[in-house]
Amino acid sequence: MPREDRDAAHGDAPPPTDGLSAFLARAHLAARNRHGPGTAVPSGAARLLGLDALTLNMLAHDGHLELLWCDPATGLGPELDNLQYTLGDGPTPEAARQGHPLTELDLSTADPARWPLFLPAAASTPVRFLIATPLRLGAATVGVLTGYRTAPGPLARAQLRGLDRLGRALLYLLYTELATPADSTGPATGLRLHRAEIHQATGFLANALGIPMGQALLRLRAHAAAHDHSLSDLAHALLARHLPPDALDPTR
Repeated sequence: MPREDRDAAHGDAPPPTDGLSAFLARAHLAARNRHGPGTAVPSGAARLLGLDALTLNMLAHDGHLELLWCDPATGLGPELDNLQYTLGDGPTPEAARQGHPLTELDLSTADPARWPLFLPAAASTPVRFLIATPLRLGAATVGVLTGYRTAPGPLARAQLRGLDRLGRALLYLLYTELATPADSTGPATGLRLHRAEIHQATGFLANALGIPMGQALLRLRAHAAAHDHSLSDLAHALLARHLPPDALDPTR
């Protein structure tokens, strides 16, 4: 973590209890045994670490971030992650690109130039503090663990240590997933891709319009942002034939 971000993230809250240490030890063991994050990390991890939400993203082979796990499963974490995926901007993609942790103590006073698309969208949510930690294998970033809180201000040192331990446990899951041969039947760890429907819609749109997959995803993102829709809702509309592919073709 860069020194300025590391120092800014330190607070004076009391250290975690033995219960948190035991919780993290169980998560580490479950991850080594190739359990999915839903079983390796029981609900409540975010609260134990002084956060309101946690998300785990895997950096896929094509460079896109895949949401694998949220705690809690609904609410602030998935909402903010979907915003970043739709806009292509925010702390999670920045941490994935740069490969170092970053912290924002209060989004309401953040430099607007830092995330020019994400910050205005996030202003409609209660999030104030965030921390994004890339999960790395050597020099390669394979995922990002992002934490959010509705109160501004730093995490305690002990909470940061707990977040680091959780990240190292979850790294086993990502390593196993990425090391699985492409022709294997099903994910090695039982990881569930939250955006499977978006990928299906991207392929459907690419085929319908005769364009590359990357361009199809960009059109989905642009249409969703312009019409204030979520990518999931837009993907469902396309796949259910409620929205014709031509609606996303500016040349027609």
